[in-house]
Amino acid sequence: MALLLALGACSTPSGPAQPSGPGYYTVQKGDTLSSIARKFKRSNSQIIAWNKLSDPNDIKVDQALRIAPDGVRASGNPVASSTPSPRSDDSDDTAAASDPKNAVDWTWPAAGDSSRGTGQGRKGIDIAGQLGQPVMAAAAGKVTYAGSGIRGYGNLVIIKHNSYLLSVYAHNKTILVKEGQMVGKGQKIAEMGKTDSNTVKLYFEIRRQGKAVDPVRYLPSR
Repeated sequence: MALLLALGACSTPSGPAQPSGPGYYTVQKGDTLSSIARKFKRSNSQIIAWNKLSDPNDIKVDQALRIAPDGVRASGNPVASSTPSPRSDDSDDTAAASDPKNAVDWTWPAAGDSSRGTGQGRKGIDIAGQLGQPVMAAAAGKVTYAGSGIRGYGNLVIIKHNSYLLSVYAHNKTILVKEGQMVGKGQKIAEMGKTDSNTVKLYFEIRRQGKAVDPVRYLPSR
């Protein structure tokens, strides 16, 4: 794991401001589009569409965002609350995911049922799938490792997204990218396999400053 760490080594709304109230949320310091979507069990694409955001990475503090479909008053529904309480478990991960310096536009790296990763000290997730199934970059970034030199991870890809965050993709059948290559969000980077694994799956991690965090706190709802 130490070797793995070494290898790893807002839209301004157009027109008049939207009113606050039921069906809206006022952006707080530290919010990101993804963290707001998670709070209200929405997808990033829904928030973007309802607010006609041209740049979802440029939301502003005190900006009113619609978090329910037009015409829906979410009164009495948790969606209407502008100050939702985060779940008590993994509170550090929740705070980290909403930190502005961690703002990355994430997507799920593969289709399939997910579960907590197995193995001592692992905090990632296993995504079950079929042999040869596409594995995608969960966010745009630079490939910093592509190979099979780390025991227990099989054919492995690591992508650096910014100064704080990287993502890890393990057990691939085939790697389709090279070290130093820039990749886009959703780009196919590998094919799912079972190298160094008893079953076909993708083991996926998000690491913040070299430390594994809960990926579910960062990934959009699905």
